[in-house]
Amino acid sequence: MEDLDQFAELGISKLRYPILWEQVAPESLDNPDWTWTDERMARLRELGIDPIVTLLHHGSGPRYTALHEDSFAPGLARFARMVAERYPWIKHYTPVNEPLTTARFSGLYGIWYPHAFDDHTFVRIQLNHIRGVRDAMKAIREVNPEAQLVQTEDLGKTHCTPGLAWQAEFENNRRWLTFDLLCGYIDRHHPFWGYLRENGASEAELLELANDPFPPDILGINYYITSERFLDENHHHFDEHHLRRRHGRTDYVDVEAVRVRLVELAGPHDLLLEAWERYHLPIAITEVHLDCTREEQMRWLQYAWDAANQLKEEGIDMRAITVWSLLGAYDWNSLLTQEGAFYESGVFDLRGAHLAPRRCSKW
Repeated sequence: MEDLDQFAELGISKLRYPILWEQVAPESLDNPDWTWTDERMARLRELGIDPIVTLLHHGSGPRYTALHEDSFAPGLARFARMVAERYPWIKHYTPVNEPLTTARFSGLYGIWYPHAFDDHTFVRIQLNHIRGVRDAMKAIREVNPEAQLVQTEDLGKTHCTPGLAWQAEFENNRRWLTFDLLCGYIDRHHPFWGYLRENGASEAELLELANDPFPPDILGINYYITSERFLDENHHHFDEHHLRRRHGRTDYVDVEAVRVRLVELAGPHDLLLEAWERYHLPIAITEVHLDCTREEQMRWLQYAWDAANQLKEEGIDMRAITVWSLLGAYDWNSLLTQEGAFYESGVFDLRGAHLAPRRCSKW
C-alpha cells in the first residue's frame, strides 16, 4: 500500500479507486473476498483520502453475468449494497465507468466481450448499464442516504466530410445517451427514441427511465486527444482498422480528428460548456491523460486545467480535475486487445530498477 502513502504526500483528498465486482466476487456474490479491499479502504480512511469508488470499469463483470444479460443490473445492485454495508462511510460512487464507451466497444465494434457488431446488442448493453447504475445507487442510498453519483463518460464530438453529415449528426446525438437516459430526457420526442425502439428497447422500459430519472450529482467528463473523431467516406486513404459500416450504407472511416488537417477541434472548454448548457449539473473532468513525453503530458494537463478555470470564471459549476491514472496504464494503445505490456506512465512512473512507484521529476 505504499502507493497510497505516496498519493497522500501529494495532498490528495479525493481519489477515484476500484472496488471491482469481478475481483471481489469472481465466482459468486455468496462468497466474496474482501481481503484486498479491506486493507486499502482502511488505509485510505487513515490517510484522510475520500475514495470515489468504481464498481465496474470497462468489462462485463464476473463470469456469471455479462453486459447484455438480464442478470447484470440486479447483480450489480446486490454487489453495490454489499459494498455500502461494508463501508458505510464511503460517499461517492461510479457504479459503471463510461457506459456508452463500453457499450460501443462491446456491442458495436466487437472489441470487447461479447464482441458484437450490431445495434440491438449495443442498445441492450447500454440500457443494462443505465438500469445497473440507477439500481446500484438506489441500493447504496438505502444504506447511506448521503451517497452521491459521480457518473463518468467520454464526451467527444464527431466531425465529418459533407457526405457523412447524417452519420455525424447521429453520433453527436448518441454521445449524450448515458446522461440523457439517467436524467429522464428520452421520451417519444427525443431524437433517439425511434432508434432505441427499433433495436430492442420496449416502450415500457424507456418510459420507466423517463418517469424515474436518476440524474448524477456530478457529471464526470473524460476527454482525450482521441475523443473527437472524423468520418470520411474516402476510406481507401486509411487503414482497414478504422473502417465502419452502418445499415448497408456507405463505408467510411472513423479516425482521430486531431490527425486530420483543417479540422477545428471543439476542445474541452466548448464540450464542457455544451454539457453544462444541456444539464446544468456540477461537472468534473474525471480523466486527463496523454501518452507522450512528460513535457507533453504536462501541457495536456495545463490545457484541461485552463479550460476548467475559464469555465469556472464564466459561472459554470466546475468541481475538479482528475489526472488519470496516477500510476499510468498498460496496453491501452491496443484497447486491451493485446497483452504486450505497453506502459504509459502517469504522475508516478512504475519503471525503474526496483519496480516501485517513482514520482516523475517534472510533475
